[in-house]
Amino acid sequence: MITKYLNKSGKSSVKAYEILPTAIRVQFIKSGKWYSYSYTSAGMAHVEQMKKLALSGFGLNSNIQRWVRPMYDK
Repeated sequence: MITKYLNKSGKSSVKAYEILPTAIRVQFIKSGKWYSYSYTSAGMAHVEQMKKLALSGFGLNSNIQRWVRPMYDK
């Protein structure tokens, strides 16, 4: 189920997310693109943390920028 991100900080670039059993999909405001982060691509610990942050509405974009994005920029 696609859920609008609460963006409690008011500064996030995340628009919406979808939690899946072993992944999370995230949509960003500026591009409108969806990005998938799975246990395979980002690691189980990162994905589970992203799920918690998505549900809380705070810190998801920062977490992606700090921990997950660098894994894809290699």
